[in-house]
Amino acid sequence: MITLLLLIPIIGSLIILPISDSDKLNNQIKMKQIALTTSLINFFISLFIWYQFDSNTTQYQFVSEFNQLNYCHLHFGIDGISLYFVLLTTFITPIALLSNYTNITKNLKLFLISFLLLETLQICAFVSLDLLLFYIFFESVLPILFIVIVIFGHGKDRFRSAFLFFLYTLAGSLPMLLCILILLSYIGSTDFQLISLYEISLDSQKILWLGFFIAFAVKTPMYPFIIWLPKAHSDSPLAGSILLAGTILKLATYGYLRVLINFLPDATNYFSPLIQVIAIISLIYASFSTIIQQDTKRLIAYSSVCHMAVVVLGLFSNTIQGIEGAILLAIAHGFVSPALFICVGGIIYDRTGTRIINYIRGLVTYMPVFTILFFVFTLANAGIPLTLNFLGEQLSLLGIWQQNPIIAALGATSIVLSAAYSIFLYNRLSYGSYSPHLQPVKDINRREYCLLLSLLLPTFLLGIFPNVILDSLHITTSSLLYILP
Repeated sequence: MITLLLLIPIIGSLIILPISDSDKLNNQIKMKQIALTTSLINFFISLFIWYQFDSNTTQYQFVSEFNQLNYCHLHFGIDGISLYFVLLTTFITPIALLSNYTNITKNLKLFLISFLLLETLQICAFVSLDLLLFYIFFESVLPILFIVIVIFGHGKDRFRSAFLFFLYTLAGSLPMLLCILILLSYIGSTDFQLISLYEISLDSQKILWLGFFIAFAVKTPMYPFIIWLPKAHSDSPLAGSILLAGTILKLATYGYLRVLINFLPDATNYFSPLIQVIAIISLIYASFSTIIQQDTKRLIAYSSVCHMAVVVLGLFSNTIQGIEGAILLAIAHGFVSPALFICVGGIIYDRTGTRIINYIRGLVTYMPVFTILFFVFTLANAGIPLTLNFLGEQLSLLGIWQQNPIIAALGATSIVLSAAYSIFLYNRLSYGSYSPHLQPVKDINRREYCLLLSLLLPTFLLGIFPNVILDSLHITTSSLLYILP
């Protein structure tokens, strides 16, 4: 099943590759339909995997191995940690393709193939059962996203943004490669199951932990490695922003769970106070940075940093509520953040041609349906009850409260600050007299409505029925807890 999940986007790319651009309109429609169908088939296969998944065990399931070649040993499998990240990836990819469905006409083939390959590489990172393979796939999304930002991005600053994104994340991941090589020399293998059985001394764990942490902190991102994210978001195409916010930031969340908490528990316990302080600094710094932003996409990008800081607090709380809440919030962020990018970077930007907040005002006059949907997603971003964001934030903060009430109290400022910057943004864009700088605009079309609705439904349905996710997480998260000696 996993092999099928990985191969279908590649098969879709190979079908698109020979289609010529000579009969432009017909061929472009054909290529878009092939890419969208491929990503939807992959989504349905991942749903079938979820249906077949046995949540009563911590073992890896649907394991597939390829070791026919001496120098190439691929080992894939899914457990409770990786299952929902795979589902999120297959769900977000068709939405990303649909978001730029009409406004990318140049180099369309490259655009579609890039996103199908990105889907395969991300799923590979989430299902790899080998640390070296995980590193390879963790890094392999960088060159493709770099090309996407440079070729399809907005503005003259996109080259700088692409290089910042590429160099920050590449440089951050080099200590991780060094640590993997150290582990390889210690144990003689980088297989997950072998590493989990091996006893590593506390001093060695500390060194390895710091190397891995730097890589994941840059990808999360956490203070002081934040600067690349707002730039990459503001200059990338809409589909790139959706994928970056929805799934690529989750590679770091998965890395914390899979590597730091799982393989290096003593060092994780030792460094927990440090990571909690860094998360609080990231949260408060990014929240205040968000309030003063004038570019709508940069504002949503900074709000991503705030939410990911709460995720980190939950992950390192060493409680079942905290870890499960962090996973829920990561999934919720994968729904709400792309929806807000579609609102400000797609729907508003396509109609007004600007992302500067001061130029946009009174949209409710001409766009009443859009304003309602935008309001619902704004509230979801602030974490109101009945949304998955609310459950994720509350469980994460309850988890960290059991460890350190002061950190939890500081973390709870995110509730107030996220409401402040979310509703402030919505109010400025939607109400007041209609901006004199803008022509009259049309309300959302059917494609945009379907996109927003497909992100709205899971946010609220899973917020009302969270046990759909939680029931299959209990046993996996219980195995991650550190028992104090």
